Amino acid sequence: MLYIGVDLGTSAVKLLLMDENGGIEKIVSREYPLEFPYPGWSQQKPEDWWEQTLEGLKELTEQADKSKIAGISFGGQMHGLVVLDKDDNVIRPAILWNDGRTTKQTEYLNNVIGKDKLSQYTANIAFAGFTAPKLLWMKENEKDLFAKIDKIMLPKDYIAYKLSGVHCTDVSDASGMLLFDVKNKCWSKEMMEICSVREEQLAKIFESYEVVGTIKPELARELGFPETVKIIAGAGDNAAAAVGTGTVGNGRCNISLGTSGTIFISSRDFCVDANNALHAFAHADGNYHLMGCMLSAASCNKWWMEDIIGTSDYAAEQKAIVNLGMNNVFFLPYLMGERSPHNNPDARAMFIGMSMDTTRADMTQAVLEGVAFGIRDSFEVARSLGIDIKKTKICGGGAKSPLWKKIIANVLGISVQVIESEEGPGYGGAMLAAVGCGQFASVDEAAEKLVKVVDTIEPEEKLVGAYEEKYQKFKKLYPTVKSLF
Repeated sequence: MLYIGVDLGTSAVKLLLMDENGGIEKIVSREYPLEFPYPGWSQQKPEDWWEQTLEGLKELTEQADKSKIAGISFGGQMHGLVVLDKDDNVIRPAILWNDGRTTKQTEYLNNVIGKDKLSQYTANIAFAGFTAPKLLWMKENEKDLFAKIDKIMLPKDYIAYKLSGVHCTDVSDASGMLLFDVKNKCWSKEMMEICSVREEQLAKIFESYEVVGTIKPELARELGFPETVKIIAGAGDNAAAAVGTGTVGNGRCNISLGTSGTIFISSRDFCVDANNALHAFAHADGNYHLMGCMLSAASCNKWWMEDIIGTSDYAAEQKAIVNLGMNNVFFLPYLMGERSPHNNPDARAMFIGMSMDTTRADMTQAVLEGVAFGIRDSFEVARSLGIDIKKTKICGGGAKSPLWKKIIANVLGISVQVIESEEGPGYGGAMLAAVGCGQFASVDEAAEKLVKVVDTIEPEEKLVGAYEEKYQKFKKLYPTVKSLF
């Protein structure tokens, strides 16, 4: 049988065709525009997502045996607000995860409603990117449009709706709305009241691997698919990527060194840290996860290499780095402010500890180490909750650097594993489709059978000790300079 994973990203939709053994048959990517109508605003037309997804499905399967297509599932950009009227027309462009117009509403939620109450209702606090502040913004600034809302959706769920006709969402994506009671996996009555939302406007909730319906007959005819093709709920992009890297079960970890950086920790049990430093979300495997998000990770290295020292030869620059654990230069990686664990949009990057004998290589090394130390900040929060992490998967553009992987292994003091396929949310979506169609009994089984580790970087006792000493200095820097931001 064949399974399709749809990764609805911010710049493009990426579609992946997977066979029952986990082999990738084909990948197709189709772009769509982003709109920035005012400074800090970021929005897209859901109709563009659907148009490109539909065309992408045709391109993806043009050479395939379409009679074998069994299921379609999703990974998708989180937090975006999609609103439809009673006739299923999109009311306004979707307000995206990276839109910054809701500062006032976010402050109201955190400071007037209060972080303690938000955490009690949803297991999280408010961020400008979350969905609930966007609804409050619409209520205040677009009253007429707000009054027309019949259905509230997340980006990938709009595609699921167009395919199946079912108004659905999954627990992992719903967790990032600030409308969802994560612990009990249901809509929060208190948050609905705060946001003037009725439960019938919100989607039916599914686990990520559950079947929400089947493809609409008219779409099946247009695509040449069987009318039995199942539509499976899918997951938010980070949870779908975690499935694609095998980060399921208890105490599993994945680090993504992309433009931003994430540390994703799966847990059998629901848990929240005292300061809400990490996001506490439901996971696509039926359990829970904690996630720390750095706003600048591989982008720190790109900024330093290309914008400051003016080279694109990353490998040559890193070749000069030989004294791991001995660098006296530190770098705070807050080029765009920081989310986890500091939640401070005003935080800024800085170098500290330079002297007359500081070299270019020292500063390049400090950038790589600064990101690793920033990831460890979130790692320590998870450990404080009693989660014992022995190893981590790693993915993203930064993970192509052998040196950076070695630094992370020794800064965290755990094994770092590289996997065979790095297709992230799209592969995770296809795996969820396979589970929903009964190819595997559980997400855990799918991960165990399909995700293959091809390399492991082990920590070295001497380096772990050296980096422990450096980290203890690093973690004093932010509190010391915080008042300067």
